[in-house]
Amino acid sequence: MRKMIVVGYWFGAVACCAAFGLLASPAVRAEDGAASADKWQFEITPYLFASGLSGTAGVRGVEGNVDMGFNDIWNHLDKAFMGVFEVRKGPWAFILDGLYVKLEDEQTKSVTGPAGFVTANADFNATVIETIYQPTLGYRLVDERTKWDVLLGARYTQIDADLNAGISIPSRPFNGGRSISGSVNWWDTVIGARVIAPIADRWSFVGYVDVGTNSTYQALAGVNWQFAKQFSGKFGYRFLHQDYESGGTKWDMDMQGVYLGLGIRF
Repeated sequence: MRKMIVVGYWFGAVACCAAFGLLASPAVRAEDGAASADKWQFEITPYLFASGLSGTAGVRGVEGNVDMGFNDIWNHLDKAFMGVFEVRKGPWAFILDGLYVKLEDEQTKSVTGPAGFVTANADFNATVIETIYQPTLGYRLVDERTKWDVLLGARYTQIDADLNAGISIPSRPFNGGRSISGSVNWWDTVIGARVIAPIADRWSFVGYVDVGTNSTYQALAGVNWQFAKQFSGKFGYRFLHQDYESGGTKWDMDMQGVYLGLGIRF
């Protein structure tokens, strides 16, 4: 049971962080403004997604239920690299989103048997790495004050998980344990639509929805604030669902929460 909880916990944790990369593509641009459609336009957006999540995750047939908040993810974050790059010329746009997240946890507990006769030390070590790449092609159907884009992308996801559970009894020559590890990757073809509408001076509304293979879908609603010529703040709320199962690996997750990003144009 302990193994099931730990595996589910960490699979869920990395899924939440993985959402950082997924949110960036729908909302990387506030509005084109007066920029010429004939010129190349570039934007880099680092971002953060303060998400909670719920669902079921497992590796090699060991599953666990996940119900956790963003603080749980943050407390065990070891490394994270994430960002999105968008190139636009005329009605066409190309978006490349990249994400790398590594989570680690080490726990040592002492367990006492009936009547206090036997005391055992239990060590639990868990490491999960999530990598996502998503190239997306966009086309602007309407380029007026309110702008409408259609998007077609391919999202690559890879998960590497390792769990080591060891038990030792100091008063007896006993040492035992079990290691569980697994790696899985898959592609999702995604189609979506995006709307960008001005709501005030330097402010615009952004809405996005998409649906893809492996029963994945998402929705986003937020605002972009063009506070300087080359810089814009992006924030709002986002929901993402993923449902993938193959070869003993299960990933059935709902992720939702507030996102925050900084767009840098050049």
